[in-house]
Amino acid sequence: MIRSTDFAYNAGAEEKPGEAVKVLRMDGRLWLAGVAMALGLILWPTAPAWADGEGLVTEPASGAIEYLCPPRLHLRHPRRCTPAGPGMALAAYARQGVFPSNPLPVVPLDPELSVLPYTYIRVGKGGAKLYPTKRAALRGEDAWGSIPPGYLFVSWTDRYEEEGKVVYRSTTGSYLRGDNVSRISTPTFHGLQFWRTPERPFGWIMHNGYASAGPGRDQPLTGRLLYRYEVVQIYATRKVGDFEWYMIGPGEWIEQRQIAKVDPDPRRPEGVQEDRWISINLYEQTLAVYEEGELVYATLVSSGLRGWWTRPGAFQIFAKLEKDTMRGAFEADRSDYYYLEDVPWVLYYDQARALHGAYWHNNFGYPQSHGCVNLAPTDAHWIFHWAQEGTWVYVWDPSGQTPTQEE
Repeated sequence: MIRSTDFAYNAGAEEKPGEAVKVLRMDGRLWLAGVAMALGLILWPTAPAWADGEGLVTEPASGAIEYLCPPRLHLRHPRRCTPAGPGMALAAYARQGVFPSNPLPVVPLDPELSVLPYTYIRVGKGGAKLYPTKRAALRGEDAWGSIPPGYLFVSWTDRYEEEGKVVYRSTTGSYLRGDNVSRISTPTFHGLQFWRTPERPFGWIMHNGYASAGPGRDQPLTGRLLYRYEVVQIYATRKVGDFEWYMIGPGEWIEQRQIAKVDPDPRRPEGVQEDRWISINLYEQTLAVYEEGELVYATLVSSGLRGWWTRPGAFQIFAKLEKDTMRGAFEADRSDYYYLEDVPWVLYYDQARALHGAYWHNNFGYPQSHGCVNLAPTDAHWIFHWAQEGTWVYVWDPSGQTPTQEE
């Protein structure tokens, strides 16, 4: 999947004090049109918004300010309200779910899920010698093994510094010299846990940048900065050219490649034989967990790179490991060799492919692996405790570009 980096956001129109609100009587109650709860003044754009034929709100070239009609009254008794102006725009936003805002039904995560059981160092690409004792490592003599060149990470338990030299003791009991390694920080990103299925699609912003004032690249950019990993809801979709554009707020649109989207769908997919499964969307690079007809968790993943595909299909978890050391190479010259020590919370589901925590990168939302499904450590920890041997894993690619058979 190719994602672009140009997008923008609309900060909203200029506001000024409004005029007196119009009092309406309905069903024996007084309704104050405009701001609910009987505010004395109202704030509203100088130019009223209108809804087009598709129910999307647009801005007219000119027009007088109309009295506001509450969205609830517009939706229940539209003939009692003027069919134009700000009230009509509010009603259109209400139908789309934009106004009043309705946050996602998120449950806070247990902070303990973010605690990794190990600390890690990265070894230089040229590999490293392994020593049987701290003293041997300090002297640089009597090595009893080595880690070959490649993409290398080791977990460690102790760090020693003597006479200006640093030595690490790995969890395997070997010692490494510190002049060829570097300490790393682990990812802090994590997904969302839900107490019920969200009402509409949502997703994560993939790059810092701005939204557009309307769908299409010919639209002006707006002023609010959206940040990498920020969560937004999707209220409307419109296709322009080859790509879809998503409305994420009033006058705020982004192109589909700028967001990793989750479209909640609790219907059991083909091949899955129970109401409890993990769904992995390879195009969006997202994961969704369903249980008894509800979406209970969603996050970003990093699946296999081109040539090292994460294979689509319906599978079942056959092994759960608190940790595993992963290594291998696919190229004849072993130039792609990797060694990843103590990979946490591993769920094998398709031969050597697994869902697991990835402490060595923070590139979630993009393909990254040799075929496994990389998860941020917090997400891997949550899913590890939720899943069981036999839990179904449904992998799919709505673009149809991922091979379904082994090459």
